[in-house]
Amino acid sequence: MKVLVTGGGGFLGAAICRMLKARGDEVVSLSRSRYPALDALGVRQVQGDVSALDSVLAASQGCDAIIHTAALAGIWGDFEDFSRTNIGGTMAVLGACELNGIGKLVYTSTPSVVHAGHDIEGGDERLPYPAKFHAHYPATKAVAEQRVLAANSAKLATVALRPHLIWGPGDNHLLPRILKRAQARQLRFIGAPKKIDTIYVDNAAQAHLDALDHIAPGAACAGKAYFISQDQPIALDEMVNRLLRSCGQPPVTKRISPAIAKIAGKVFEAVWRATGKQDDPPMTAFLAEQLSTAHWFNIGAAKRDLGYQPRISITEGMVRLQEWWQREGRRGT
Repeated sequence: MKVLVTGGGGFLGAAICRMLKARGDEVVSLSRSRYPALDALGVRQVQGDVSALDSVLAASQGCDAIIHTAALAGIWGDFEDFSRTNIGGTMAVLGACELNGIGKLVYTSTPSVVHAGHDIEGGDERLPYPAKFHAHYPATKAVAEQRVLAANSAKLATVALRPHLIWGPGDNHLLPRILKRAQARQLRFIGAPKKIDTIYVDNAAQAHLDALDHIAPGAACAGKAYFISQDQPIALDEMVNRLLRSCGQPPVTKRISPAIAKIAGKVFEAVWRATGKQDDPPMTAFLAEQLSTAHWFNIGAAKRDLGYQPRISITEGMVRLQEWWQREGRRGT
């Protein structure tokens, strides 16, 4: 199979490229930059903007399928930037599927598309989209997900995956932020410990290959979204401290109340808007919600329809993370 991976140079995208190449697929990556690691794998790289139809058309020429991981993530920024990448990029991918006759599309979504600010414990795919989002990222990802699922047809089979908090060796998003805050002594837990879902990067990548192998017109998974995780809910503070320990850092124990966190988030948002600052505020209303609520999910549907099973446990993943950190990760801090 010839597969285009958008965002193939990213944390998740690179893991997907590695797995596809390992099993003998031909892989093309579309990213803004060029990545030596992908060259070493033998991945053909196309540099371009995922929101530009011409770029996606060129990269996907002759492909049998697209795995669309490219996105703009974050808790702060201009709506137009999130919309252009997350919605516009997805529309460009859908357009390329139609124009190039591509029959399979696996879309990387996020559980944040159903987070309404309260605890989710064992929720499944029947959870509705909230009436209001408190950040541009989940708002635009929800629109993109709905368009992907609506595009499912006899000619294009689509499926959306919702991996939650991807972590592991090579993480250039979640782990650096946790380390930066912890080393600056700015990391606090909010309220009582609540359980969350996470997913080790290789498990997340495997789920995308599982979806790719099962998706087809009329398949059980066609036109549907699926939560994927470790299937091992864990308290947020325990998970964060295990990540810190794997990177040789001491645990964090300090807490603040959810009420104070939400007030602080609103204050920081107001200041950032007034001053036009573009970096992430220390706290936002959305982040306060995410850090003070439980959000773990029933992944029975992914097991049933995709054949997904997490192959690497949290314990094994932490061992791999520690080995990577000691070998090369610490050089990047």
